[in-house]
Amino acid sequence: MLVQKLLNITLSGAEWVLYLLLVLSVFSVAIMIEKFIIFKMREIKKERFEEIIRNIREKGILSVSESIANGRTFFERILSFTIANGTDAAKREESLNIAVMREKLSLEKRLAFLGTLGNNAPFIGLFGTVLGIIKAFHDLSVNQQGGAAVVMAGISEALVATAVGLFVAIPAVVAYNYFMRWIKRIVTESETAVREAFLISENKNTGDKDGR
Repeated sequence: MLVQKLLNITLSGAEWVLYLLLVLSVFSVAIMIEKFIIFKMREIKKERFEEIIRNIREKGILSVSESIANGRTFFERILSFTIANGTDAAKREESLNIAVMREKLSLEKRLAFLGTLGNNAPFIGLFGTVLGIIKAFHDLSVNQQGGAAVVMAGISEALVATAVGLFVAIPAVVAYNYFMRWIKRIVTESETAVREAFLISENKNTGDKDGR
C-alpha cells in the first residue's frame, strides 16, 4: 500500500524538479546581481580615501566624522562608527572590531543561499533523474511493445534533470567563492585604511603639541 502510494507520487516524473531548479536559479542570479552592486558600493574608493586622509592631516580626524556619517563604502562606515565610539585606544580597537564584524555580516547576507545551492543542486537534479528513470521503467511495464526505445527515451529525458542541476550549481559555487574572496579583500583594505587614518591623526596631534 505504502509502496504503491509512493510510486504514484514518483510517476509524476522529473518535470516538477526542473521547475524547482529553474526557480532556484532565478533566485541565485538575483542574489549575484544584488551582491555585485552592493560590493561595488562598499569597495574603498581611492579618490575618496585620499580626500579623507587629506582632511585628517589638515584638520584632525574629528573633522571628517560628519562627512562620512552616511558613507556607502565599507571604509567610511567602520571609520564613522570607530570615531563615534572609540574615545581611547582600547575602546577604539574594540569599536573597530565591532564595526568590521557588523558590516561583514551584512555583506555575507544571503551568500549562504549560493553556497547551499551550489552544494545541493546536483543532488536535486539527480533526484529528478531517479524519478524519471522510475517513470521510464513503469511506462515500459505498461507498454512492453515499445521495448528498449521506451526506456531509453525516458532515461534521456530524465538525465536532463542532472544536467540542469549541474548547470545551476556551478555558477552558484563560482559566485559564492568569488564573493567570499571579495569580502575578505574589502575587509582587509578597509580595516588597514582605518588604522592608517588613526595613525595619521595621532601623528598630527603629536606634531601639533611639539609645535607649541
